[in-house]
Amino acid sequence: MLLFVGLGNPGPRYAATPHNAGFVVCDRFAQRHRFPAFATKFQGLFARGKVGGRDVALLKPQTYMNLSGDSVAEALRYLPVQLPDLVVVYDEMDIPAGKLRLRGFGGSAGHNGMRSVIARVGGEGFARIRVGVGRSGDRDAVGHLLGKPAAGEEQRLSATIDLAVDALDLVVAKGFEAAMNRFNGLAAVGSTPSS
Repeated sequence: MLLFVGLGNPGPRYAATPHNAGFVVCDRFAQRHRFPAFATKFQGLFARGKVGGRDVALLKPQTYMNLSGDSVAEALRYLPVQLPDLVVVYDEMDIPAGKLRLRGFGGSAGHNGMRSVIARVGGEGFARIRVGVGRSGDRDAVGHLLGKPAAGEEQRLSATIDLAVDALDLVVAKGFEAAMNRFNGLAAVGSTPSS
Protein backbone atom coordinates (compact mmCIF):
# COMPACT_ATOMS: atom_id res chain seq x y z
CA MET A 1 0.00 0.00 0.00
CA LEU A 2 1.03 3.58 -0.69
CA LEU A 3 -0.01 6.37 1.68
CA PHE A 4 -0.26 9.88 0.25
CA VAL A 5 -0.61 12.57 2.91
CA GLY A 6 -1.62 16.13 2.05
CA LEU A 7 -0.85 18.78 4.66
CA GLY A 8 -3.12 21.71 5.42
CA ASN A 9 -5.43 23.25 7.99
CA PRO A 10 -9.05 22.17 8.52
CA GLY A 11 -12.05 24.42 8.10
CA PRO A 12 -13.48 26.80 5.49
CA ARG A 13 -11.27 29.70 6.56
CA TYR A 14 -8.19 27.97 5.11
CA ALA A 15 -9.80 25.99 2.30
CA ALA A 16 -8.60 27.99 -0.71
CA THR A 17 -5.27 29.20 0.67
CA PRO A 18 -1.79 28.24 -0.60
CA HIS A 19 -1.02 26.60 2.76
CA ASN A 20 -3.69 23.98 1.98
CA ALA A 21 -2.15 22.86 -1.31
CA GLY A 22 -1.58 19.36 0.11
CA PHE A 23 -5.27 18.93 0.96
CA VAL A 24 -6.30 20.00 -2.54
CA VAL A 25 -3.84 17.59 -4.16
CA CYS A 26 -5.44 14.74 -2.19
CA ASP A 27 -8.94 15.91 -3.13
CA ARG A 28 -8.11 16.04 -6.84
CA PHE A 29 -6.32 12.70 -6.77
CA ALA A 30 -9.39 11.16 -5.11
CA GLN A 31 -11.70 12.73 -7.72
CA ARG A 32 -9.52 11.63 -10.62
CA HIS A 33 -9.53 8.01 -9.45
CA ARG A 34 -13.09 7.95 -8.11
CA PHE A 35 -12.20 7.10 -4.55
CA PRO A 36 -15.01 6.75 -2.03
CA ALA A 37 -15.76 9.79 0.10
CA PHE A 38 -13.25 10.77 2.78
CA ALA A 39 -14.18 9.50 6.25
CA THR A 40 -12.94 10.56 9.67
CA LYS A 41 -10.06 8.31 10.74
CA PHE A 42 -6.54 8.64 12.17
CA GLN A 43 -7.29 12.21 13.40
CA GLY A 44 -7.84 13.13 9.78
CA LEU A 45 -9.92 12.59 6.69
CA PHE A 46 -9.06 9.26 5.11
CA ALA A 47 -9.91 7.57 1.82
CA ARG A 48 -8.68 4.39 0.20
CA GLY A 49 -8.93 3.01 -3.31
CA LYS A 50 -7.22 1.20 -6.15
CA VAL A 51 -5.10 2.93 -8.78
CA GLY A 52 -3.65 0.80 -11.56
CA GLY A 53 -4.26 -2.26 -9.43
CA ARG A 54 -2.37 -0.83 -6.44
CA ASP A 55 -3.85 -0.09 -3.03
CA VAL A 56 -3.53 3.66 -2.31
CA ALA A 57 -4.63 5.53 0.81
CA LEU A 58 -5.07 9.29 1.16
CA LEU A 59 -4.89 11.19 4.44
CA LYS A 60 -5.62 14.84 5.22
CA PRO A 61 -4.69 15.44 8.89
CA GLN A 62 -7.28 17.52 10.74
CA THR A 63 -4.97 18.36 13.64
CA TYR A 64 -3.90 21.74 12.20
CA MET A 65 -0.60 22.03 10.41
CA ASN A 66 1.73 22.13 13.42
CA LEU A 67 0.44 18.77 14.73
CA SER A 68 0.16 16.94 11.39
CA GLY A 69 2.57 14.28 12.59
CA ASP A 70 0.07 13.04 15.18
CA SER A 71 -2.32 11.98 12.44
CA VAL A 72 0.37 10.51 10.18
CA ALA A 73 1.94 8.50 13.02
CA GLU A 74 -1.45 7.05 13.95
CA ALA A 75 -2.10 6.00 10.35
CA LEU A 76 1.32 4.35 10.13
CA ARG A 77 0.59 2.35 13.29
CA TYR A 78 -2.55 0.79 11.82
CA LEU A 79 -1.96 0.58 8.07
CA PRO A 80 0.35 -1.85 6.24
CA VAL A 81 2.66 1.05 5.34
CA GLN A 82 6.35 1.63 6.06
CA LEU A 83 8.19 4.96 5.71
CA PRO A 84 9.31 4.17 2.13
CA ASP A 85 5.60 3.84 1.18
CA LEU A 86 4.77 7.33 2.48
CA VAL A 87 4.61 10.46 0.30
CA VAL A 88 3.82 13.80 1.98
CA VAL A 89 2.57 16.67 -0.19
CA TYR A 90 2.77 20.26 1.06
CA ASP A 91 3.24 23.91 0.08
CA GLU A 92 6.66 25.56 -0.22
CA MET A 93 7.24 29.32 -0.46
CA ASP A 94 10.89 28.93 -1.44
CA ILE A 95 9.86 27.23 -4.69
CA PRO A 96 8.36 29.46 -7.38
CA ALA A 97 4.68 29.10 -8.11
CA GLY A 98 4.19 26.68 -10.95
CA LYS A 99 6.98 24.28 -9.97
CA LEU A 100 7.30 21.09 -7.95
CA ARG A 101 10.27 19.67 -6.06
CA LEU A 102 10.30 15.96 -5.28
CA ARG A 103 12.75 14.46 -2.79
CA GLY A 104 13.08 10.95 -1.46
CA PHE A 105 14.07 12.08 2.05
CA GLY A 106 15.29 15.15 3.93
CA GLY A 107 14.58 17.69 6.63
CA SER A 108 11.68 20.05 7.15
CA ALA A 109 13.28 23.16 5.57
CA GLY A 110 11.44 25.16 8.24
CA HIS A 111 7.95 23.88 7.35
CA ASN A 112 6.10 23.32 10.62
CA GLY A 113 3.88 20.56 9.29
CA MET A 114 6.85 18.62 8.00
CA ARG A 115 8.74 19.22 11.25
CA SER A 116 5.84 17.59 13.10
CA VAL A 117 5.66 14.62 10.71
CA ILE A 118 9.41 13.96 10.94
CA ALA A 119 9.32 14.12 14.74
CA ARG A 120 6.31 11.83 15.10
CA VAL A 121 7.20 9.16 12.52
CA GLY A 122 10.76 8.90 13.83
CA GLY A 123 12.80 9.88 10.81
CA GLU A 124 13.22 11.68 7.50
CA GLY A 125 13.24 8.58 5.29
CA PHE A 126 10.03 9.21 3.40
CA ALA A 127 9.27 10.94 0.12
CA ARG A 128 7.84 14.41 -0.24
CA ILE A 129 6.39 16.56 -2.99
CA ARG A 130 6.74 20.27 -2.37
CA VAL A 131 4.19 22.36 -4.25
CA GLY A 132 5.66 25.73 -5.17
CA VAL A 133 3.55 28.65 -3.99
CA GLY A 134 6.28 31.32 -4.27
CA ARG A 135 6.34 34.50 -2.26
CA SER A 136 4.16 37.57 -2.45
CA GLY A 137 5.64 41.00 -2.97
CA ASP A 138 2.55 42.57 -1.39
CA ARG A 139 2.06 40.43 1.73
CA ASP A 140 4.13 38.94 4.52
CA ALA A 141 4.63 35.17 4.66
CA VAL A 142 1.61 34.50 6.90
CA GLY A 143 -0.66 36.70 4.81
CA HIS A 144 0.53 35.01 1.64
CA LEU A 145 0.13 31.45 2.91
CA LEU A 146 -3.14 31.90 4.79
CA GLY A 147 -4.81 34.48 2.55
CA LYS A 148 -6.80 33.92 -0.61
CA PRO A 149 -4.60 34.17 -3.72
CA ALA A 150 -5.25 36.83 -6.34
CA ALA A 151 -7.02 35.71 -9.53
CA GLY A 152 -3.86 35.17 -11.57
CA GLU A 153 -2.10 33.45 -8.66
CA GLU A 154 -5.14 31.23 -8.09
CA GLN A 155 -4.98 29.84 -11.64
CA ARG A 156 -1.26 29.15 -11.37
CA LEU A 157 -1.66 27.45 -7.98
CA SER A 158 -4.43 25.28 -9.42
CA ALA A 159 -2.21 24.27 -12.34
CA THR A 160 0.64 23.44 -9.94
CA ILE A 161 -1.71 21.28 -7.88
CA ASP A 162 -2.75 19.41 -11.03
CA LEU A 163 0.94 18.83 -11.76
CA ALA A 164 1.36 17.32 -8.28
CA VAL A 165 -1.56 14.96 -8.94
CA ASP A 166 0.16 13.89 -12.16
CA ALA A 167 3.32 13.26 -10.14
CA LEU A 168 1.42 11.03 -7.71
CA ASP A 169 0.03 9.08 -10.66
CA LEU A 170 3.58 8.44 -11.84
CA VAL A 171 4.62 7.40 -8.32
CA VAL A 172 1.90 4.74 -8.43
CA ALA A 173 2.76 3.60 -11.95
CA LYS A 174 6.56 3.66 -11.94
CA GLY A 175 7.83 4.66 -8.50
CA PHE A 176 9.07 7.81 -6.81
CA GLU A 177 12.42 7.95 -8.58
CA ALA A 178 10.70 8.02 -11.97
CA ALA A 179 8.48 10.85 -10.74
CA MET A 180 11.52 12.81 -9.50
CA ASN A 181 13.24 12.40 -12.85
CA ARG A 182 10.16 13.55 -14.73
CA PHE A 183 8.93 16.49 -12.64
CA ASN A 184 11.96 18.10 -10.98
CA GLY A 185 13.30 19.48 -14.26
CA LEU A 186 10.08 20.84 -15.70
CA ALA A 187 9.64 24.54 -16.43
CA ALA A 188 7.09 26.28 -14.25
CA VAL A 189 3.51 25.75 -15.39
CA GLY A 190 1.95 28.93 -16.65
CA SER A 191 5.33 30.47 -17.40
CA THR A 192 6.05 32.33 -20.59
CA PRO A 193 9.42 32.81 -22.26
CA SER A 194 9.64 36.31 -20.81
CA SER A 195 8.88 35.27 -17.21
